[in-house]
Formats: sequence, structure tokens, C-alpha cells
Amino acid sequence: MQRPDALSTLILEEAEPLPPVTDTEALGRAFDRFGDARVVLIGEASHGTADFYEARAAITRHLIAHHGFDFVAIEGDWPDVATLDAHVRDRPGGMRETDAFRRFPTWMWRNASVARFVAWLRAHNAGRPPEARVSMHGLDIYSLDASMAAVVDYLDEVDPEAAEVARERYGCLMRWRNDPARYGRAALSAGYPLCEEAVAAMLTDLLGKRLAYLRDGGEDFLDAAQNARLVQAAERYYRIMYYGGAESWNLRDTHMAETLERLLARGDGGRKGIVWAHNSHIHDARAADMGRTQGEVSLGQLARERHGDDAVLIGLGTDRGTVAAASDWDEPMEVMKVTPSRPGSVERAFADTGAERLLLDLRRASPALADALAQERPERFIGVIYRPRTELASHYMDASLATQFDAWIWLAETRAVTPLPRDAGAGAAQSGPDETWPFGL
Repeated sequence: MQRPDALSTLILEEAEPLPPVTDTEALGRAFDRFGDARVVLIGEASHGTADFYEARAAITRHLIAHHGFDFVAIEGDWPDVATLDAHVRDRPGGMRETDAFRRFPTWMWRNASVARFVAWLRAHNAGRPPEARVSMHGLDIYSLDASMAAVVDYLDEVDPEAAEVARERYGCLMRWRNDPARYGRAALSAGYPLCEEAVAAMLTDLLGKRLAYLRDGGEDFLDAAQNARLVQAAERYYRIMYYGGAESWNLRDTHMAETLERLLARGDGGRKGIVWAHNSHIHDARAADMGRTQGEVSLGQLARERHGDDAVLIGLGTDRGTVAAASDWDEPMEVMKVTPSRPGSVERAFADTGAERLLLDLRRASPALADALAQERPERFIGVIYRPRTELASHYMDASLATQFDAWIWLAETRAVTPLPRDAGAGAAQSGPDETWPFGL
């Protein structure tokens, strides 16, 4: 390691050392300072790093147990996460376990780290009254087929005539349900939104009968209404993705932000939530190239605009190690070596401190450090795709760390997630954490 420069020295002076991610209680206590927030958004620099999941789980466990947070919302599809919610709150509902989290990239949520957190949350909820149990929800937009099925299944139970109308309206999309991107191509070729009116009418009708449906089961109706919103949002998303630009990204993050607000507003409207998503979603996009030059918004930005200091944005970064990722979309998962961070990058400034684990509370940074970290520097973003050979072009973006996040967690060396076996579930042998997904505890 080279001798720390002025920035690395400042970071080392002001950042706090963190315990290993395996020391969940000690790690969680370091985040008591954010216990009064309305929403805490915790990121990750990649979708395939176990240490990021373990750190988020430790922080989340502490905030739930000691600061009364009510739900966890993740960058996953609503119907898939409904399976986890049904499990952790011990209530009926959700998809069949064999259907959940089967879409690429399966390892993003179907992994051992998430399974351990789900097991903890179920145990935490055990013995608590139903209204006091902590829930889990999905924020993402990709569940077209599963959401259509969920709406029809709900209406079959409460309003069979409306269910037949839903089948007819959603029939417009059925031919594309297994490959919704084809719907976008078809709509583009036709020159008009083929199914927009049908899915919008379905949502309008469902919401129009809100009072009647709520009498038959409030939470089931809220779930069905969210799935109907998802069908409408997904129809538009797949239709506009072929135009390029910022519109499809903005639709996705705006949908996530609106879903988060609905979760916060449930009940008496005083709920507190924790979000797990990629750094590119939970940061403030106005402090990075994606917002300044590309016109993109982010979930974290929208949460800040709505809640001010009551929204806490926590980013995570690493220098080296391994990551679970694919070389291209829909390609097999690989465990890849993470290239050490580039000179001049945010990550290199932290790596040059020589520290293994740090927490930098950017809200409390000195003027000297805040000014230094307000300057634009390359910052690494690895999603489900990792291309080390073109890393600078593919995975780095100029950003101002001090205004992007409220806190930054540094884990110098990290390891890839452990994906769960594809047949893990209630019928699997009960021999360890890999067999706990999602009902086999």
C-alpha cells in the first residue's frame, strides 16, 4: 500500500472503525445515530457481494429491534417478496415458493445471506401480535406476469365477475407474459400503446371498489391494488425502454419511490422503513453523472426531496475480493475477481487508508473533508453484470460522495454471495441455511 495522501489521511482521522460484519450486534450499534429517521436506505456497490448483504442485515436487525422500524423494502419484485412477507409474518398469501425469485438474476435475492436474515425476521416476529410484525415488500417493476396472476386470483375470491373482466383486459398482454420485452417491440412497431387502456381501466375499476373490497380483507386488497399498479407501470416500462434515454430508468425509480411512500402511509401513517437497493438507486442522483448529465432521478433523491433529513442514504463500497455476477444479461452466474480500485477513484482514497472496515458519517464530516469529498471522483458501480476488461467505461461514474450519501461504509475486501440451490425450499432436507428458503425452517 502506498503512503496515504491528504484525502486518505483526512478519511482515516474522521471515519470510525467498524467490527466485522459477522459481529452483528456491535456493527448494528454503530447505526444508532440513524434510529430516529423515517426511512433508512442502505445500498450496495454490487448485487453479488455477501458482505454488503450481511452488513445491511446487521444494521437492519438493530434498527428493527431497538428503534421500532416497521418494514423492509427491497429492490425485488412485489409478488416474489410477498412470499417472504407471508413467511416472516406467518400469514397466508404470496406466490408458491417454487415460483419465487426464479427470474435472472436469481442469486440477487435467492442467496444464503438473505435466507439468514429472513430466518431472523421470522423469529423476531414470532409471538408478536399480527399488527406489530415487521413486514417485507418488493419495490421493483418487472413482475408483469406474476402481478397479473395475483390480481386475477384476488378477484376470483372476492368478485368473480370482476375477475372475468380482468382476464379479458389482461389477455391483451398474455401473449408476451413470458418475454415482456417483446411487447415493447410490438408496441413500437405498431406505433401505439397496444394494452395501455386495458391495464389502466383495470386499476381504475379496482380502486373504484376500494371500500367494498377493504371490508373483505384490507391487506389482501392493498396487495392486489399494488399488483394492478405494477401491471400498469410494467406495461409502460417495457413500451418505453426501446426509446432509450432516461425515461425508462426514471419510471422505474419513481415507481419504487411511490411504492415506498404507500408503505410508509399505511395504517396511521407513522410507519418507519428500511430499504435495500443498489447504490445507484439509493444515492442522490443529483450528485452524480446520471443526474447531472443524463437527466436520471433516483429513489434516494426522491426520498430526500420528500423527507429531508428524515431520509438517510447509506452507501457501501469495496476495493477488492470476489463478486457473483454474469458476463451478460441472462448468462450464467460466475464468481469473478474484483479488480482493485482505480487511481483517483473514491474507492482508492479509502483503500489507501489501509483500514479494513470504516464508517464515515458524512453529516458530521469536517469542512475540510466535506469539501474534498464534494469534488467529483470516479466511483464504481457493479450490477448483475461485471465486465472487468472494460471496467472504467462499464462500471465507473463521476460522483460527489459528500452530497450523494449521508454515510459511507467501507469494506476493503469482500466475497461473493452464496446462491441457494434452485430446488431449495420447504421440501428440501433441513440440514442448514441453504434449505431454509423460504419456508423450510
